[in-house]
Amino acid sequence: MDNFQAIILGLVQGLTEFLPVSSSGHLAIFQNMFGIDENNVLFFAAMLHVGTLLSVFVAYWRDIVDLCKELVGAFKDLASEKSFKINKNPTRRLGFMIIVSAIPTGIIGFCLSDFFESLFTKMVFVGVGLLITGTILCIAERFGSGEKDVYGMRVRDAFFIGLCQSVAIAPGISRSGSTLVGGLFSGLNRPLAVKFAFLMSIPPIAASGIMELVSAIGQGLQGVSALTVILGVVISFVSGLIAIKWMVKIVTNKRLFYFSIYTWVVGSLVIALSLMGVLIV
Repeated sequence: MDNFQAIILGLVQGLTEFLPVSSSGHLAIFQNMFGIDENNVLFFAAMLHVGTLLSVFVAYWRDIVDLCKELVGAFKDLASEKSFKINKNPTRRLGFMIIVSAIPTGIIGFCLSDFFESLFTKMVFVGVGLLITGTILCIAERFGSGEKDVYGMRVRDAFFIGLCQSVAIAPGISRSGSTLVGGLFSGLNRPLAVKFAFLMSIPPIAASGIMELVSAIGQGLQGVSALTVILGVVISFVSGLIAIKWMVKIVTNKRLFYFSIYTWVVGSLVIALSLMGVLIV
């Protein structure tokens, strides 16, 4: 892998991690185009996840700090008053909902990750996933809206959004898109749906990065220079920040349909090229 390819992959990872178009699907497409075997760039791929994770921390650092404070406060209340007092303030309730949403994501990810990983062996599955992403975005934009704030959000809403996120393990299914769709269908107001989608993405992105790093430790840089890795991480971090800013405006202004068109077009092209034998993993 050269520096140009690292820059492109970092850009793709950063933008598509938070825009509703599937980062896994796009990375698979570009790695295929560059002739890169993903098993030979495990460390690089893990570091790209670190870059996007850092972008979430920078964009929402105040919220993350407040959530951590409330987590400590909840355990203090448990010790003194025998209750977590999850409704004490909006931040604590938000944190509780994020924890609930992580339950189905963690269970399904642990049990079915190998199955979903096997789907990456055929690019046609990536194309189908992109078509599904476009369809659910279109439906959510048309029918999914509400006014629920964090106090109006219920445990079943958080659990449902977590289920939606777990589907994004499949190739071509967007994590940010699926969680946003879950939030909109649950009746959350759009600012809360976006914030919740990004904050709840921290555990799975971190888990994915850690798992990839563990797998890559024994393989080292695998011929990829340190400069190449740094370039990829920096680009994924900066583009991730840009994507987060864009996403807030896009959802607020009800522009998700444009991403439906994009994913339909790209998904159709991937399927067609796969059937023609041009794209083969």
